[in-house]
Amino acid sequence: MATFLAKITVFEGKEAEFEEVAKEMFRATHEHEPDCRRYEYWRGAEPRTYYCMESFDDYLGFMKHQTSDHHEAPDFGSLLENLELEWIDPIQGACDLTETNSMDIPEGSSELMRQYAESMPAVVQAWWQRLR
Repeated sequence: MATFLAKITVFEGKEAEFEEVAKEMFRATHEHEPDCRRYEYWRGAEPRTYYCMESFDDYLGFMKHQTSDHHEAPDFGSLLENLELEWIDPIQGACDLTETNSMDIPEGSSELMRQYAESMPAVVQAWWQRLR
């Protein structure tokens, strides 16, 4: 599985537009991506701050999401001031998701998928391994 939490800061005045895009992404992801386990958006305490939790059957499922037509269509660059992505690992017995693990993308993957895999590799922390 591959699970992460994204902290998103949107440009001032772009909150409503971002929320409309988030609603469309939620709908399209849940309708078209069978590898998706969780895909949720939340407003944060700080103005213009949002969180997105995403969980996929595996890292390749996440890469398919990143390169999907519905993910590439919105112009996120015009909305996002900052994006921080943190890979997280479910605690077995306290969460119904399975462990976050990394994997190589298949040979022959698209250039876009290779770019995303390079810029967003799944990071499995050594300390997680001791507690699994």
